[in-house]
Amino acid sequence: MAAIHRAEADRPELIFGPYGSGPTRRVAAATSRLLFNHGGARAGTAGNVVSVLAAASSYLVGALEAVRRADRDLRRVSVAHGDTGFGRAVADGAAAAAGELGVLVERAVLPDDPPGADLLLVAGGFRDELASARRLLPGQWRAAAFVGAGVEEVLAPLGAGREGLLGPAQWLPSAVPQPDEGPTAAEFVTAYRHRTGEDPPYPAAQAFAAGLIAGRCLREAGSADDGALLVVARRLDITTMFGSFRLDPDTGQQVGHRVLTVQWQDGARHVVWPPGRADAVLRHPLSAASRSTS
Repeated sequence: MAAIHRAEADRPELIFGPYGSGPTRRVAAATSRLLFNHGGARAGTAGNVVSVLAAASSYLVGALEAVRRADRDLRRVSVAHGDTGFGRAVADGAAAAAGELGVLVERAVLPDDPPGADLLLVAGGFRDELASARRLLPGQWRAAAFVGAGVEEVLAPLGAGREGLLGPAQWLPSAVPQPDEGPTAAEFVTAYRHRTGEDPPYPAAQAFAAGLIAGRCLREAGSADDGALLVVARRLDITTMFGSFRLDPDTGQQVGHRVLTVQWQDGARHVVWPPGRADAVLRHPLSAASRSTS
C-alpha cells in the first residue's frame, strides 16, 4: 500500500483510515501503526484498529428484532446478499440473530431471488439492491429490510414503493443522545451547513467523531505513542455527536455504537428501533404500511 507507506514516512502522530471496509482492512494489514477507523464497517478486530462505527454484521439485526417484537408469528426469514465480504458479513450477522430467536433462515446470493418468507432481508451493492427491490416488492412479505433503505438516495427511484421498508442508519442527528465529548449533533450540523451549504452525510459524522475520539485519547494518554493511545481507547466509554463509543477490551470490537433501524413512513425515515431511540412505532405488516400513503 503505497499511500500508507508514504504517510508513515512523514512520521504522523495520528493515522485515520480510508472510507470503505476493503481499503481499511488493507491499510491495517500494511502497517503496524494504530489506525482510527471511521469508514470500514467490516474492518475486523485487528489489534491496531480503533473503530468508531458499528460492525456490518449488526446492520440488519435491528430490523429482525423490531419485526420479531411486533410479530410473534414470524417463523421464516429470507436473506439475499451480495457475494462480497460486506454482503456475507451482514447476512451472517442477521442469520445468527435469527437463529438465536428460533427463526428459520434461508439464504440466496444476489442476483438470485430468495425463497418466499415472512421477512425479507437484503444486503448487497446498491445497484443490486435496487434491482432486487424492483423484482421482489411488494410481494407477499410481511416485512422487508434493505441496507440501502437506511439512506436517502439508494432506493429513491422506487418512489412510493419504498414506503414501509426498513433499513440501518449509522447516524441520524435527531436520534443522538446528549454527548459528553465534543459538540452536540445540532451544533455539528449547523457548523457543517455553514461550511458547505449542505447537511452532513453520515460519513462526515463518522470522520468527525473519529477525530473527537482520537483527541480524547491523546489528552488522556499524554502522548502520541500508539500503544498508549490504544490502552486509552479500549477503556473509553463516552458519547459523541455520533453516539456511544466503547470497545470490547478483549477483541477491540466496537460495542458501544449501535446502528439505528429506520422505516420509511409517509415519505420520510423514522427511527423504529432500538426502543429507547425510536421516534415512531413500527408499521406492520408491510402491506398496511404501504397503504398508509395511498
